[in-house]
Amino acid sequence: MADFLFHKSLIIGVGLIGSSIARALRKYKISSEIYGIDSNADVLEKCNHLNILTSGKKNLQDFSSQFDLIIICSPLSSYKKIFSSLNDFVKQPTLITDVGSTKVSVIQDYQEACDNQHIRFVPGHPIAGLEKSGPEYGLTDLFENRYCILTPINENDKSIGPIKSLWESMGMHIEVMSATHHDRVLAMTSHIPQLIAYSIVATATELETHIRDEVIKYSAAGFRDFTRLAGSDPIMWRDVYSKNKDAVLEMLGRFSEDLSTLQKAIRNDDIELLEKIFTSTKEVRKLIEQAGQAGTFIPTEERKKS
Repeated sequence: MADFLFHKSLIIGVGLIGSSIARALRKYKISSEIYGIDSNADVLEKCNHLNILTSGKKNLQDFSSQFDLIIICSPLSSYKKIFSSLNDFVKQPTLITDVGSTKVSVIQDYQEACDNQHIRFVPGHPIAGLEKSGPEYGLTDLFENRYCILTPINENDKSIGPIKSLWESMGMHIEVMSATHHDRVLAMTSHIPQLIAYSIVATATELETHIRDEVIKYSAAGFRDFTRLAGSDPIMWRDVYSKNKDAVLEMLGRFSEDLSTLQKAIRNDDIELLEKIFTSTKEVRKLIEQAGQAGTFIPTEERKKS
């Protein structure tokens, strides 16, 4: 027990992210007992087959014992209901964090649903994932050398320390910022690129049949990357755009203006402007490479297979 950060941990939602956390909690001896909740019986059956949980159940009320750590890994639209259930369930001091891609909405849901003094909630967002979903795709080192952003409600909250240790134990780098700032940054770095991917693939599907078939047949690397993103969980992304509407629309407006500039440059054959824009964006790519956040993510498990 002395080797573990936590004794009993509960993961609410054991899909790709939740099951990856479960694997990491076990491998790195972060928690001695790892429990899971998922409303999908097939998901629980897969977790049982993969032996990644101490036990898995469909409802919070099915557990009679308490936990010292709870991690919410469910769609954003379910958070308010989950917080309400936790408000009634928790009877002892309990650390709670989450993996949601938006943070302002998460904090609002928490504050509206919870008044339990035993709950110590530190919102979090591990920036890691794959386009696949389901526990069978979970990976132990999914979080290695990636960033986790914490957006504490109270920056002096003593619970921040244990939550930082949790993610650091999985190999993550920690950043702390306000929820509003997080949502604006992620709107540009994550939510807009995903939206563009959905849009481009949707446009391709609307082309004439013979052209659409050739687009699929002769897909170049850029289009393949877009289709990879467009293959992501539609429920998760539906919720992201609903919950982070203001920040996404703000950044989408800026993107639309820049796209219009490129459109005019192409129409007017302004090759100097095109070269200037492309050169400046190349410099941004270099900065991303220097930060160690470039390239294709190839987990250790997959590298070993190849």
